Amino acid sequence: MTTCSVCQTPLTLEIEPEEEEKQEEDEDQNVAGPSNSKSHQTVPDDVELACGCHYHWQCLLDAYQSPNCPTCTRLIISASPSGAEQVLCNLNNEGGLQTDLDILPVLAEESYLKSYPKERKCRAFLEFCREGDVEAIVELLKDTRQDDDEDDEEDDDNEEGDSMEFEGTTSPRVAIDILRYQDPLGSMYSGLHLAVIHNKPVIIWLLLFLASQVNLDLFPHEVLQAAEESDLTEQRKHRMGGVDIRALRDADGRTAVQHANGGSIGSDLIVLIAPPGE
Repeated sequence: MTTCSVCQTPLTLEIEPEEEEKQEEDEDQNVAGPSNSKSHQTVPDDVELACGCHYHWQCLLDAYQSPNCPTCTRLIISASPSGAEQVLCNLNNEGGLQTDLDILPVLAEESYLKSYPKERKCRAFLEFCREGDVEAIVELLKDTRQDDDEDDEEDDDNEEGDSMEFEGTTSPRVAIDILRYQDPLGSMYSGLHLAVIHNKPVIIWLLLFLASQVNLDLFPHEVLQAAEESDLTEQRKHRMGGVDIRALRDADGRTAVQHANGGSIGSDLIVLIAPPGE
């Protein structure tokens, strides 16, 4: 049997039943006794690299550090038809078998986060902007606000003149502004860039409310009402000290509005995305 090159265990993963299934299991046990109890589901968890080595998905993420296989050290990066670098694999998991799947973006991101773990929430924020997940962004910002408050209390306990550092960095500790975070692995896009590129008008309104100087009189009533119900008014006060998010430029020097191509955004909203003074 083929095993993981890191942990030497079978290439499977046990998955606990979903909450609804657990409730059904409890009901079955109450009716028929323990004999009807469901066991954990076992699914494939096999990443086969081009060199022939196999890994659990998480084992590979933990072990990957260079363009070479962590076990046999053979080069696993190749060139795509367009000339871009790629790491192709055969991935067999709960969703089935996927062949010739490029996993280099994921490997590069995990490698980066090993050096800069404090940016994990920032990268999650960018993904939520790309997907248009408002609820996830609101919850993330609330969690980050709590973390900031706790960090402020820790700073107050330090002697004056002391400095703290993020793990994996050598610079004095500075709070990361999630709303204005720009992706060093993805053309320096901000959340606003991604919301515009992927036509997510609700996210655009949210980011303009939280991190721009757009006059509140220009916001639709339903946007302001939703912000009030989600307790975002305090978030706005807390996060309004930074650069207007509309002025952020990507690696090519383009602001978010320069990526607007109509779609579902609407011309009125596109006008508001333009940086101040333009």
